Amino acid sequence: MHTPFIVALDFPSKHDVQQFLRPFSGTPLFVKVGMELYYQEGPAIIAMFKEQGHAVFLDLKLHDIPNTVKQAMKGLARLGVDLVNVHAVGGRRMMEAAIEGLDAGTPSGAARPRCIAVTQLTSTDERMLHEELWISQPLEETVSHYAALAQASGMDGVVCSANEATLIKERCGASFLAVTPGIRFADDSVHDQVRVVTPRKARALGADYIVIGRSITRAVDPLAAYSRLQHEWNGGETE
Repeated sequence: MHTPFIVALDFPSKHDVQQFLRPFSGTPLFVKVGMELYYQEGPAIIAMFKEQGHAVFLDLKLHDIPNTVKQAMKGLARLGVDLVNVHAVGGRRMMEAAIEGLDAGTPSGAARPRCIAVTQLTSTDERMLHEELWISQPLEETVSHYAALAQASGMDGVVCSANEATLIKERCGASFLAVTPGIRFADDSVHDQVRVVTPRKARALGADYIVIGRSITRAVDPLAAYSRLQHEWNGGETE
């Protein structure tokens, strides 16, 4: 799957996306389409990205009964996306059903989209985990357990904070994907994220793919911000 940088296109419309992508014309990106954009534009926006040569992470975080997730994944597989996800908290049978649906829906001769499971959102901290979600185990142990359950269910990896990537690699192996949102440049605001790291640190911790949104999409010069991302990931110092 292309570059390790997944650009979160959290825009409300196709028009906004096209304006953002204009400076990147001719440059294949790995883009994330989340609920905000997909629910407004639907499958047509995926077709547009694929025609432009971009890889697509369709970030809908499916979480429902197993049969519903299976049937939904059948349809998503036909879109030709590269990566999809579910919530690990849906349990083993639901995650297995997701893979069954992707296998059934992937056109003959095409590669099945990879599927990853969300462990805990990067907006979740220890207080929220215990006081609101009533999960008594520490955050890292909870994420590690969900990752092992996802692997046993046939998932290709997980969505986690980069802070947990090392732990997940130790438990699940180097080939089990760690896709990490909550990426910010050192001089950026963290906004509604809690567990955030810089691109350079994410790589050092073992992240395979980093998801970065506002640091690129809200930058005065998105192309320069993307270049900075590449520079920092490859070990360069912040300028």
